Amino acid sequence: MEESIIAELIVADREQLLDKLMDKYGESLLHLTYSYVKDRTVAEDLTQEIFVKCYQRLGQYESRSTLKSWLWRIAINHCKDYLRSWHHKHIFVAEDQVKKTSSIEKDVENEVIQRYEDKQLVEAVMSLPDRYREVIYFYYFEELSIKEISSLTSVNQNTIKTRLKRAKEILKECLEV
Repeated sequence: MEESIIAELIVADREQLLDKLMDKYGESLLHLTYSYVKDRTVAEDLTQEIFVKCYQRLGQYESRSTLKSWLWRIAINHCKDYLRSWHHKHIFVAEDQVKKTSSIEKDVENEVIQRYEDKQLVEAVMSLPDRYREVIYFYYFEELSIKEISSLTSVNQNTIKTRLKRAKEILKECLEV
């Protein structure tokens, strides 16, 4: 979206702008939140909360960054706040219940193998410490540049490069077993 159109929508119709943001970034934002909390239900709740925050703060948006970067910054901070919260540290979902509800039939051997490999990769990525997981997510899944990741996370570009390299090394070790 062009910044001039965004500025007009913020003033004229915040709800229309929010609908457009949800359509355009909703799924990506859900993936981002999931990468932090590792629970689909919690990620869905957090994503809704993030869009509520976005709606409430649209008047504070300044065109210093793209609307996507601004939204991602809100999301990252919200996820980190959640992970530091009492609720997250004291409420646990039984993994067995989650596994039972998400089981699906596998009908082709190749699909089974592919899913197994995908699962291993996802588990390996999800087991990374936050600082490595977020750079892997932004770089490979969101296809952001080192500079964009640096801007989003407020971390030096060289540090981002180092974290990306270290994350790849850890993943390689995990997946070679």
